[in-house]
Amino acid sequence: MSFPEYQDDGFFTSGHVACAGCSEALALRVILNTIGSNAIAVVPPSCGAVICGMHPHSAMGIPVCQTTLESTAATASGVKRALNARGKEDTTVICLAGDGGTYDIGFQALSSAVERNEDLLYICFDNEGYMNTGGQKSSSTPLMAVTGSTPQGKSSRKKNMIEILAAHDIPYVATTSPSNINDMVAKVNKAKEIRGFKFISVLIPCIAGWGLSDDAGIRLARLAVESGVWPLYEIEDGHRYRLNHASKTATVAEYLKGQRRYRHVSPEQVEQMQANVDDDWNRLQQKLVTSEQPIRMQNL
Repeated sequence: MSFPEYQDDGFFTSGHVACAGCSEALALRVILNTIGSNAIAVVPPSCGAVICGMHPHSAMGIPVCQTTLESTAATASGVKRALNARGKEDTTVICLAGDGGTYDIGFQALSSAVERNEDLLYICFDNEGYMNTGGQKSSSTPLMAVTGSTPQGKSSRKKNMIEILAAHDIPYVATTSPSNINDMVAKVNKAKEIRGFKFISVLIPCIAGWGLSDDAGIRLARLAVESGVWPLYEIEDGHRYRLNHASKTATVAEYLKGQRRYRHVSPEQVEQMQANVDDDWNRLQQKLVTSEQPIRMQNL
């Protein structure tokens, strides 16, 4: 196990109101200190907006623009273009949104900004539900997970946002986890150097919404990676895949254990969820092989 390799320069302060044990606070600390001072954050209504604090107070050491839930990417596009007009092209505009404002309500503006290849860094803190408003399901909520609006478990699978955005052929799409801080730092640093739209999704186990003990967030995040439920990988230009955690060393059953949202599932349902993860893992492996093949011109 490697030790975290990042420097804390105070861009995320104490006094924030994250829940005890919330791994989003850790992820925010790492990301903001990696981004540095030459940045502006655009934040929609979300756990992140609450954690950062109400205007004019903020737990973040960079300027913050809080916007509406559906317009994060549109607002950030305007901020970036205004900076460019003032000759500040090197200022990073970073979106800090939840899965509800990314997968669902904000998707139209997100897809449009992606299609235009706006020069933005979009971070999605994916806690797999609308955890700031009572724990309702989002389209990021996984199969069989109990939420405030799916009391018997969600009947559909999680939307594959990473592949949807990769299909837009944008420069960079990646997943990361607060259990793998060096991977997170490396991906944020890499995204900072790329012009165009960059999207990084961070898994955030929710203490309240997932039914976890206060000290279980990072452990669950690590199990998500090790079981293949949340593979760490990156995609460049829509087709070049790179896997950052190359093996599965845990089972889905191990990952589900201890999460109150899954305590109703049967052994047969756990087996089906394991089969789904295995299928997704095998498809990802095939894409890794395909992306390594040379591109051959075809006769028209």
